[in-house]
Amino acid sequence: MTKNISILQALDKSTIYEVNVRQYTQEGTIEAFIKHLPRLKKMGVDVIWLMPMHPIGKMNRKGSLGSYYSISDFTDINPEFGTKLEFKNLVNEIHALEMKVIMDWVANHVAWDNIWTTNNPDFFARNENGEFLSPYDWTDVIQINHENERAHDALREAMCYWVKEFDIDGFRADLAHLTPVHFWVKTRALTESIKPNLIWLAESDDVNYAAAFDVFFSWKWMHKTEDFFKNHLSISELINVLYQQNEPFPPHVKQLYFTSNHDENSWNSTEFEKYGIYAKALAVFSFFYPKAVPLIYSGQEVANNKRLYFFDKDEIDWNDENNLMEFYQRLSFSRKQLMVNDTLELIGFEEKIFAFKRGEDSTCIYVFLNLDDKLIEIDHPLPKGFYYNIFDETQSEIQSQISAQLNPGDFLVLISK
Repeated sequence: MTKNISILQALDKSTIYEVNVRQYTQEGTIEAFIKHLPRLKKMGVDVIWLMPMHPIGKMNRKGSLGSYYSISDFTDINPEFGTKLEFKNLVNEIHALEMKVIMDWVANHVAWDNIWTTNNPDFFARNENGEFLSPYDWTDVIQINHENERAHDALREAMCYWVKEFDIDGFRADLAHLTPVHFWVKTRALTESIKPNLIWLAESDDVNYAAAFDVFFSWKWMHKTEDFFKNHLSISELINVLYQQNEPFPPHVKQLYFTSNHDENSWNSTEFEKYGIYAKALAVFSFFYPKAVPLIYSGQEVANNKRLYFFDKDEIDWNDENNLMEFYQRLSFSRKQLMVNDTLELIGFEEKIFAFKRGEDSTCIYVFLNLDDKLIEIDHPLPKGFYYNIFDETQSEIQSQISAQLNPGDFLVLISK
């Protein structure tokens, strides 16, 4: 498949923002969320990822509101969120602000009372008793039969509907690797015949799916960073996992880096539970590491420190005094202004300083992260020249080396000028 260079280049400078409409406002509606769009644009967001917007099944529902990923109709909007007209207005407003919007798409399973269970029961897998089958222990959904090409065609038709009628800009594929890769390859070709240059984000790290997707989840990095702090690992362990994660993929592929998302927040921990004072340092890494596409999850910009309920209403507190809006804004806009290539030099220290240089000497960025539990003195050679500190907005001339002190969790980002 021919990869669209313009989309891949745009993602080099883009920030993706995941929206949990249910928990975003007191109303939990599309119209209430639309009011936040100017703020997100100001923060530097480029791509809005909407968690599933479809009606949620009622049969075997979990909690009072059910899972967004238990879908009863792929061509409708959850009435709790609003109407199709309001959704179209949302897409138009996002485009008016020169942002893009991608839909979360579930191609592996549906709600027990999905409309297809009546009209097309052969679309679904069965157990030995001929009954619909739930994948794993996900008792609120049933498994699509991936040997039935008619089921795949129905899914493709629904995806084309949202591209053609609502002008969306791409898809985030939920657990993409649970659906055969040939489904996604054909689906991409079909949807892009309607609207070229869509964004394809896979919740997967299976290299075989690079035939259809351009951006993959950085799960190995996420798990290793958590392990790093819990088990006091060495910096070399982090460096090794970066190589392991990137090496199998073709050069065009990018990785989605994050300190939180809807699954991590609800089921495992907030970024502050997981990383403590190092959460911001890892966010800095996500914005500047080569071939990384950074993700911000709903509420991270106000340092949301609670696990949001997944099946019930649990509104984000937008009045949190630990506001990180300016932090993410600075990261987003610094990323957009970068004129460096993907040339990478990992800089090792005996202490737990994770540092790298990206770009060439004349146009490069240096990133230093103190992942240790003590203050560390940095003395590192730098080519002579002027450097801009993106956080304190100072510019200074360096003759031969950088000398600085970083407290635990602190970071330093210098751009050559």
